Amino acid sequence: MEELQTQKLKTLSVQEWALTIFISGLPIVGLIMLLIWAFSDDTNIHKKNWAKAGLLIMVIFIALFFVFIFIFGGMALISNMFNN
Repeated sequence: MEELQTQKLKTLSVQEWALTIFISGLPIVGLIMLLIWAFSDDTNIHKKNWAKAGLLIMVIFIALFFVFIFIFGGMALISNMFNN
């Protein structure tokens, strides 16, 4: 039990971070792994917090994307209505 706690708190090496970032960059697998790392109980605490931050940033960018699509799509629709 104590060994598991120590494993969760250890600092990740450069190779572990490089592999983590590489895997998270893969299109569908990366999203699935971010969810697993963020919400799994036996994940390293540093990787867990990093995965939660990555998911938060993804949600923010997706929300901004839809806001811009809504705004500029509405402007294009209105412009099209006035030109016809």
